[in-house]
Formats: sequence, C-alpha cells, structure tokens
Amino acid sequence: MARFSESEPRIYGYLRVACGLLVHLLCAGFTVFIAVLARPGSSLFSWHPLLMTLAFSLFMTEALLLFSPDCSPIWKLPHKTKGRFHWILQCLAATCAGLGLAAICYNKHLNNKSHFTTWHGLIGLLTVSYAVLQLVGGIPLLYHNLVKGWSLAKLKRYHAVSGLVAYVLGSSSLLLGMGSLWFTASVRGAGWYLAAVTPVLSTLLIMNQVNNAYVAKKRFQS
Repeated sequence: MARFSESEPRIYGYLRVACGLLVHLLCAGFTVFIAVLARPGSSLFSWHPLLMTLAFSLFMTEALLLFSPDCSPIWKLPHKTKGRFHWILQCLAATCAGLGLAAICYNKHLNNKSHFTTWHGLIGLLTVSYAVLQLVGGIPLLYHNLVKGWSLAKLKRYHAVSGLVAYVLGSSSLLLGMGSLWFTASVRGAGWYLAAVTPVLSTLLIMNQVNNAYVAKKRFQS
C-alpha cells in the first residue's frame, strides 16, 4: 500500500502506514464513543454531537485519506474514482454538519438560549459555512470544463490547501466541544485526554499528507 522512497529507511514508510491505520481506527472508535455517550434520539440535543462527529471526525477524515499514498482504503483505484468517492463522503460530511447545526440551533430556540455565545459555537458556525463553500469549490475539479483559464493541477493544489483549513477548523470545533459542560460532565481525567487524541492525531496526519502532496512538491519545483 505504501510507496516507499529509496532515499529513506523503510521503517519510516511502515510508521506512516501504522499511523494511517491508527487514525482510521481512532476516528471510527471515537464516533462510536460519541454515539454511546450522546444516545441519539434521547433528546434533540443528542443529535448535535453525533452528527458533528460523523461530519468532521469520520466522513471528512475518510474523504481525505482516500488520497493517502500510505493508508487509502481504495489505493488501487484510479485517481478519478477516488475523486468521486471523495465527493460523496464530503457531501455526507456537509449534510451531517448542516443537520447538526440545525439541531443545536433549534434546541437553543426551544430553550430560549442565546446562539453562538462561545468559541465552540462561533468556530462551529464558521466551520460548517466553510465546509459547504469548500464542497462547492470542489465542483470544478469534477467538471473541469466549467472553469477556463485554470490548470487542473493548480485547482487541485488550491482545493487541497483550502480543504486542510476546513479540516483544521473541524478538528478545532471538536476539541472545543470537548470543553463543553455536556462533555466534561461525562468524560474526565485521562478519558478526556484519550478522546482528544483523535482530532489531534488525525489533523497532524492530514497536514503531513497535504504538505507532502502539494506544498512541499510545489516548493521543490519552484
């Protein structure tokens, strides 16, 4: 699966594969953990943490890891096919994020609470808005004939870097959510830090993937 470079020890390639597989498992496990903790259906609010976790910890992470040279679950498929699956997962992520935002907004409306008064709320609103714009921005990559005067390589680079910003915002929103009264009332001590490992480690892995694929390559070619 991994593409080992002749200029580096093979152990580095194996470590990248191990980290990628670990992130796959952590994101899936974290989503299950939040589902058990939130008990979706028990209240209107219960859908908010689950849907946001599905959006930014599971679907968006998997959408980006499809292009990983080390741990893509469909690494044998053509890049164009990966792009289609990426688009589907990002649509699922945006849908879940929108529904999660709607759930918390309506829940606050029913309880006569103010909206977007915390950093978690503000970053969350920014993240959902940015994720939708990022999704729309990916359309020219699927249908390149819609955009004239732009090379496909340049569009991919801009979209990847912009997508990294969206992912960092999503992970930040998840981390801020772990500081909420709802989460800290149920998860304390070492359990909190273990939960925080997932967005932190996945963000570092995605940052490294985008840097190696686009930023570092562009710097080398300049």
